[in-house]
Amino acid sequence: MFFSLRRVRLNIPIRHGFIALLAVTALQACRPNEDQTAVTPQANTADSYSNDVALQWSSMHLKLVRNSPGQTPPVASRTFSYAGLAMYESLVAGMPGNQSMAGQLQGLATLPTVQSGQTYNWAISANAAEAEILRGLFANTTAAYKTKIDSLETVIFNQYKGTDAVASNRSAAYGKSVAQAIFEWSKTDGGHEGYNRNFPADFVPSTEPGTWRPTENGRAIPMQPYWGKNRTMLASTAAMPMPVPLPISTQVTSPYFAQYLEVYAKNINLSQAEKETSIWWADDPSETFTPPGHSYNLARIAIQTDKVGLGKAAETFARVGIAVTDAFIACWKCKYVYNNERPYTFVRRAIDPNWVPFWPAPPFPGFASGHSTQSAAAAIVLTDLYGSAFAFTDDSHVGRVRDTKRNADFKARSFRSFWEAAEESGYSRFLGGIHTRQDNEVGLKEGRTIGQNINALRWKRIQ
Repeated sequence: MFFSLRRVRLNIPIRHGFIALLAVTALQACRPNEDQTAVTPQANTADSYSNDVALQWSSMHLKLVRNSPGQTPPVASRTFSYAGLAMYESLVAGMPGNQSMAGQLQGLATLPTVQSGQTYNWAISANAAEAEILRGLFANTTAAYKTKIDSLETVIFNQYKGTDAVASNRSAAYGKSVAQAIFEWSKTDGGHEGYNRNFPADFVPSTEPGTWRPTENGRAIPMQPYWGKNRTMLASTAAMPMPVPLPISTQVTSPYFAQYLEVYAKNINLSQAEKETSIWWADDPSETFTPPGHSYNLARIAIQTDKVGLGKAAETFARVGIAVTDAFIACWKCKYVYNNERPYTFVRRAIDPNWVPFWPAPPFPGFASGHSTQSAAAAIVLTDLYGSAFAFTDDSHVGRVRDTKRNADFKARSFRSFWEAAEESGYSRFLGGIHTRQDNEVGLKEGRTIGQNINALRWKRIQ
């Protein structure tokens, strides 16, 4: 399925003049319909730098997710929005066609501004911002990875510092101040240090018929039951109406029964290609960089394929980060409103008591699909940035050791569009035996809406 999106542009007055403030300490309020103050015109815009800094830090980010404790999919999704925004906001003053997200995202009213009449090295600004924000977001990572963050920051600074030490230090201080402001804002969203409370002991699961039960993983408490109460990046995400699942029924003629029977019938007759599709998108925490990390890596692939500059790379990571963050909050809210049972539970009580799905059922409710929701949201924002017919090869898991238990290899997959990849991501969970068709279809629909709302933000100045 292919589609095209038209970026929404609003009539926003362009702000004139500068307010000179020290970059490290001062904060400048940015009203919703004002543009970010631009640097005094100079030749080195953010896009005059290569995307190398963005790619190096995004690679480090994915490694941190993979190697830091407590990075479940919801927790990991949150880190991508704040890191993407820190990169974008550290550069936006050097992006003549873009403007800040301050005043557009919930609770983000102020951010540091650049000094009037001064030059900035945008690669150094982004470098400092990413190092600072990742230190905050991954405060519980290993000592080895804390050292890796410090080392990468030093290497990139030395690579780009040139001969103007004053400008280099000014740029680093500015990037750091932006990241500090964003990290302080992040502490108020309800998910701060969520890696410490993935399975809260005070949560009492429902015992009503048709609700979630511990599956073969044995978890008595489901994952992040309060995550849906977190502040979303966009007010429009929080205002989305709640989708409604099919009514629970064990009647063999009911639509509800048919949904689960379809999962069972497919799962006991998977082809080799379908098995490979299922494991490619599994993205298990601790073994991979999680499902939102997979979407972030698709952003990396788009950036590399299209050979964009540092500015567009930062906008790409900001949009995708916001997309996966809001998708997980909206999806988790839905999951714990309905506490919908997984196919594992329904099939074993109503169809086949001995059935075990191809992929282990995750320890949280089924409706709607997190894979589908976040994949769709990311696909929509990437489509707006790179086009509806952007062909690419996803090599996210190439090199992983063969899954001998499921007799499947990790082979690169090629797609004709981001939406095609999103649809396969959702379908993979049906093939895995852990989601029904309605879980995926609703997730794709909800994710599409979230992505469209992100695209409608005022990313661009009126020309």
